[in-house]
Amino acid sequence: MAEQTIKKRRSSWDKIKNQSIYQLMVWPGIILMIIFNFIPMYGIIIAFKDYSVLRSIGDAPWVGLDWFREFLRDPMFYNVMKNTLGISFLKLIIGFPGAILLAVLINEIVFLRMKKVVQTVSYLPHFLSWVILGGMFITWLSENGLVNSLLMDLNLIDQPIRFLTDPNKYWAIAVISDIWKEIGWNTILYIAAMTGINPALYEAAKIDGATKWDEIIHITIPSIRHIIALTLILSVGGLLGSNLDQTLVLQNPVNFQASEVINSYVYRMGIRLGDFSYATAIGLFVSVISLILIVLANYLTKKISDESVF
Repeated sequence: MAEQTIKKRRSSWDKIKNQSIYQLMVWPGIILMIIFNFIPMYGIIIAFKDYSVLRSIGDAPWVGLDWFREFLRDPMFYNVMKNTLGISFLKLIIGFPGAILLAVLINEIVFLRMKKVVQTVSYLPHFLSWVILGGMFITWLSENGLVNSLLMDLNLIDQPIRFLTDPNKYWAIAVISDIWKEIGWNTILYIAAMTGINPALYEAAKIDGATKWDEIIHITIPSIRHIIALTLILSVGGLLGSNLDQTLVLQNPVNFQASEVINSYVYRMGIRLGDFSYATAIGLFVSVISLILIVLANYLTKKISDESVF
């Protein structure tokens, strides 16, 4: 037994030496993750303490679950949860199938140069910050902006529409702008998976008289079901993680009730008001709920389609 253990250790050490180049590439990332992701997790305990910047974390008194109870009793709780879930759910049910549809359409483009142009154009908004895109949308949607001017020139409206100062229109603006920015980027995994589909399947389908629609439904979509299941599970887990950058750019005092989401509320309570314990408790609450959603989505996906992440 001792000899077998020594042999196993030697073989493991030999594998590490043989992969020394790869180890050098991986370890810097691991070290950075430990420093910036794992070590700061110690600060989570301030969610259970009455922390103040005037004293250290260790000296702060324990308060248990008081901050969590306060959040559940907070008058803003219902509003931020409604806005967060409403906006995120609309982004999911529209943007998720939209990315799959766009990926299929791009994959069906025959001319390679045209396909590259379409991909580049669809990816481009992802690389622009919300500071830039927010300024563009604010300019376009102002009362004298491009959208109102175009609608009035076409005689579709008589008076300019108050897009950004009407709380009832904020959800639509947030959903449409986010999908427009990210839908092209979200197609990358699907397109990459489609390139691995065996062309012989399409050739056999054509011989059998299948239409292009039949090929998409019976070959393309089933062949990328693993990626679809993965992205769906991760998307469900992010329902409570709304886009903070987008909110901070498009939010104003008039649409505040419709635009305030959990992330912006945490930012306001923690960074602006300095209530770090309360903000940390809310963030931890959201993280736990997101983990539960991921596990539940993984379980349901495995039951329905026998596809899962773990």
